[in-house]
Amino acid sequence: MRKYYFICAIIFLLVLFPNLIDAQCAMCKASVESSQGQKNSVAGGINHGILYLMAIPYVLIAFIFRKQIVALWKSFRGKKIAEDEL
Repeated sequence: MRKYYFICAIIFLLVLFPNLIDAQCAMCKASVESSQGQKNSVAGGINHGILYLMAIPYVLIAFIFRKQIVALWKSFRGKKIAEDEL
């Protein structure tokens, strides 16, 4: 029970003080801030990298559960076709 309270306290503090969870190093932050507004900025590259890293887990989950997804899709399509015939 004590571990549960500790984890809740950590989560509460991270939500309360978001400045504590600054993920960029000082060099990356300075580079992004100095190149904002330029055509080919570092900020755009970092944003593309973040989107790439965000998409990978969804692709992996879709690949792992592809049989269940296809079965669910077929059941929805079957129900729709049956409703259209009525």
